[in-house]
Amino acid sequence: MACRIGELVLDCREPEVLARFWCAVLDFVVLGREDDGSVEIGSREGFGGPQPTIFFSRQDEPGKGKSRLHIDVNATDRDQDAELERLLELGARPADVGQTGEEQWHVLADPEGNEFCLLRARIDPL
Repeated sequence: MACRIGELVLDCREPEVLARFWCAVLDFVVLGREDDGSVEIGSREGFGGPQPTIFFSRQDEPGKGKSRLHIDVNATDRDQDAELERLLELGARPADVGQTGEEQWHVLADPEGNEFCLLRARIDPL
């Protein structure tokens, strides 16, 4: 038997802002809120469902250095260009991490600057 990812934890200054953004990106819902302002989001099935939840942990001080982990997303119901447009309208912005322009993905940043990639391939929705 093996482990499975149950949740991803992201330290951030404004959990509500990131929760709204990522709920819209992933079609997730808010699953819970903590007294310290932290927010957990996930699929409608909740924790332990087909996808890991994302827990936005309220932190006043940003972490030092570049994060070594980022999220890759794939469109499920449109092509990459249409999904890029939607993500930019939601508040994502292009991020330059030294790409050449020949990549088959787009590097973006969420409202707090956390980098993520929009990959070219479409995948089936759950």
